[in-house]
Amino acid sequence: MTVANTWLICLVSVFSFILRVEASTFCNATQACPEDKPCCSQYGQCGTGQYCLNNCDVRYSFSHDSCMPIPVCKSSSTKFKDYSSKLGNADIFLGNVSEADWLYTGAVLDYDDEESLILAMPKNSGGTVLSSTRAVWYGKVSAKIKTSHLGGVVTGFILYSGAGDEIDYEFVGADLETAQTNFYWESVLNYTNSVNISTTDTFENYHTYELDWHEDYVTWSIDGVVGRTLYKNQTYNATTKSYQYPQTPSKVDISIWPGGNSTNAPGTIAWSGGEIDWNAADINDPGYYYAIINEINITCYDPPSTAKKNGTSAYVYTSSNEFLAKDIAITDDEVMMDTDEGSGLDPHKGATTSSTQKTSSSTSTSSSKTSSDHSTSTKKNSKSSSTASSSSSSSSSSGTTKNGDKAVSTTSTSATSHIKTASSESGSVSSSASASSSSSSMSGNNMGANAIANWRLTALCFILGYIL
Repeated sequence: MTVANTWLICLVSVFSFILRVEASTFCNATQACPEDKPCCSQYGQCGTGQYCLNNCDVRYSFSHDSCMPIPVCKSSSTKFKDYSSKLGNADIFLGNVSEADWLYTGAVLDYDDEESLILAMPKNSGGTVLSSTRAVWYGKVSAKIKTSHLGGVVTGFILYSGAGDEIDYEFVGADLETAQTNFYWESVLNYTNSVNISTTDTFENYHTYELDWHEDYVTWSIDGVVGRTLYKNQTYNATTKSYQYPQTPSKVDISIWPGGNSTNAPGTIAWSGGEIDWNAADINDPGYYYAIINEINITCYDPPSTAKKNGTSAYVYTSSNEFLAKDIAITDDEVMMDTDEGSGLDPHKGATTSSTQKTSSSTSTSSSKTSSDHSTSTKKNSKSSSTASSSSSSSSSSGTTKNGDKAVSTTSTSATSHIKTASSESGSVSSSASASSSSSSMSGNNMGANAIANWRLTALCFILGYIL
């Protein structure tokens, strides 16, 4: 009996430890991040460094100042000719906006034929995301793109904030003549918010998609023609006495992701056009599903006249209770950390005299480069950036085709992407800010390390129980 009790107590202790470790990993509406991992990432995981950037979720972080201040909007026009070397790697970026205007996670290639950038999704990967390093707090954003195609493949063009506000276009590869438009306020799900706009083949043709976001209305336009207008006063909720209207500083994201992955919820798979075919023609040649970005233009509007201004460089949240426009201030707070141990609570944590931002440059020139070709008809020379972060558990070295051309590896990557979870009963997409079915490489490595430690402790208990 004594032996059994000892063994049982040991196991209970281990599994209690497991629960505590796993609980501290995730963040959501019922659980905030702990102080040692204060930042809640966009994908609901706690940590420091990169977790505190790129739409760090201020609502579920340890405190409203745990996330790093957000660099203010800067009007820009970006043509993506020969651009892959100018991209920053989101997995090692520490907030230095002078390094890069755009970050990537996943697989990106220059497409010389059309002077554009390819977002690639190799076989069994989680897709690719291109994100702005600065936020827009009201403004006009347009993207000239070709979407991907085929069932289960989704292309997104999204404005998304750390408070869960969102304005978006999404394109399901099984329906190439429809642009789905939607908006969210603080991640509140309302399936009546979605409106479709008809267009011509989004895979074969470039279209310019525009989001014109004002304090009191937003329009969605395709090729200069307004297809939808939403007024703020249409979003008033009499119960909460609030306007459920997107109103907080938002990053620009363009992505390709596998909505039809077999591991996704049935509703997500159905919405995305069915299960994705990982053996489709695109996977054989050029070796990946893809969307193409030619140009992105951003015009910043003035912040609200009532905005609190103590500087000109950064947006910061000033409340842990509400996350509305009135709770945003413009300051000169630091937007850059010294190491990946930093956060808004201490941007310099882990710094030494030799640890500076430039020693760990996040531009994609620090990633491995491979020669790659892409054409819908004939092969042409172009470049490829690394298809995974340096911390990814799966490599993305190039493969060689029978004619000697290079192609992006079709091995699995751990790229993050916008993934929607859905209710299998309703068949509707429930969120565009939930975690990818292929988790980010950082969180994957952390969880893997936890799992190894946990099972080692469990094995120790079994050994102890046997000896006793």
